[in-house]
Amino acid sequence: MTPVIRNPILPGFNADPSICRAGDDYYIAVSTFEWYPGVQIHHSRDLVNWRLVTRPLNRASQLDMRGDPDSCGIWAPCLTYSDGLFWLVYTDVKRKSGSFKDAHNYVVTAPSIEGPWSDPVYMNSSGFDPSFFHDDDGRKWHVNLLWDHRGRPSRFGGIVLQEYDPVEKKLVGPISNIFKGSPLGLAEGPHLYKRDGWYYLIVAEGGTGYSHAVTMARSRNLTGPYELHPDTHVVTSRFHPDATLQRGGHGDFVETPDGGTYMVHLCSRPLPGLYRSVLGRETSIQKCVWGDDGWLRLDGEKFVPQDEVTAPNLPAHPFPAEPERYEFNQDKGLPLAFQWLRSPYPERLFSLTECPGHLRLFGRESIGSWFEQSLVARRQTDFDYDAETEVDCDPTSHLQMAGLIAYYNRFAYHYLCVSHDEKAGRSLQIFYCNGQWPNGMTMLGLDNPISVPDGPVRLRVEVRGAALRFFYMKDGAWTRIGPVLDNSVLSDESGEGEQSKITGSFVGIGNFTGAFVGMAAHDLGGLAMPADFSHFTYKNLPKE
Repeated sequence: MTPVIRNPILPGFNADPSICRAGDDYYIAVSTFEWYPGVQIHHSRDLVNWRLVTRPLNRASQLDMRGDPDSCGIWAPCLTYSDGLFWLVYTDVKRKSGSFKDAHNYVVTAPSIEGPWSDPVYMNSSGFDPSFFHDDDGRKWHVNLLWDHRGRPSRFGGIVLQEYDPVEKKLVGPISNIFKGSPLGLAEGPHLYKRDGWYYLIVAEGGTGYSHAVTMARSRNLTGPYELHPDTHVVTSRFHPDATLQRGGHGDFVETPDGGTYMVHLCSRPLPGLYRSVLGRETSIQKCVWGDDGWLRLDGEKFVPQDEVTAPNLPAHPFPAEPERYEFNQDKGLPLAFQWLRSPYPERLFSLTECPGHLRLFGRESIGSWFEQSLVARRQTDFDYDAETEVDCDPTSHLQMAGLIAYYNRFAYHYLCVSHDEKAGRSLQIFYCNGQWPNGMTMLGLDNPISVPDGPVRLRVEVRGAALRFFYMKDGAWTRIGPVLDNSVLSDESGEGEQSKITGSFVGIGNFTGAFVGMAAHDLGGLAMPADFSHFTYKNLPKE
């Protein structure tokens, strides 16, 4: 039986994939935006089975995102392998709204994917989505989108190229604008390759919404001019509104040892009947073929990303399944599935040693703070899931709270927490925000908080598509609490964003992450109330 790859290969928020091969190993780096540590790198040996292996930007000297707005931070990393080193270039975006962008590009290197990763070398700040190209003559080139705040005629000002000097560790020589894009516009996410004497350039176009695409061009000269692919695009879902994988775009390709070519690209799977992608932008892979005319195309129907593709002829290499239950052990560190927000100083947010066998969170700033928020969470990776935790804390005012949270950004979250009420004392309350922008207000899920006795409190969330329900343990049984909440607001298309009318529905494209579920503690009085979590469970419930 011919093995197949089932898409998406990286479910949940795993956007802007960059792929490279080092010997028999394949690696994909994806954007992490405001989530810390920065950049997720996944490993495979067969292109079928993947596991998360590292997040290399894990210290203050490499990355400090305190103050970065929602959906800023790490955009579109590019991972390559050359000269016995892994090269990772990335953008730290400090502002995305309005005409201006503050986007700073860096490169780090490592002899092994596990590190040690170097401190960053600054590249430039002229735009975002940087990429490295290692030419066969040994020279190295840096490309990125040029941002033009004047908008003449577009703020997407083309793809610029400049040489990188690895001895001087800086960009040198002239800057060339090599490609302005196709008529679809908004060219970004560039990657350069060389094959049979041609320089190939692929870019993301159409924005990251439902018109997204992978566009290809080529030239005999590195600096151009570049001619467009006869079909313009290699991957796009915009002609196929019935496709499972929507928003197809932002690609990168890799060759297998036998000469096969596979392209990874981002996509999303909106909830049925809704233009809302709670799983965020995910990563899929497509088998490609090179035509007699020297152009790359999908192996199958033109443009449309397929749910299943033929796997390469490589030995199967499965990995152990991700556990459903996470214990907190100081010797093993925080489980790799979890991240936190923005800060390179996790010791101010949580500890695995102060209460052995528990994750202790120190209550910091409010839900949605761009600076110091104690929220440790993992990605939602399926439309239906159950998650549980147990928290012990002693709030003494309504300014203190800790519990179970489903989170997208500062204007989209659902939070079941232990807090304090003047009448009910230590009690449960639900805070939620349905994505209203720019003046999203937190709402109360309970008219009257529910008193709970001292000691650990078990909390549970059940998500079924767009429906989210909270529970707590009472007298040995799970008890429903609060209304059915709208989980679809935890999506790219909800709340802040430019609006595009697609097939009769308005969909936002200003958010770029995905839904998380996890543990949180907040102390608006500045007293750093501790909250101890004994475990966390996450169970995917795949659809039949």
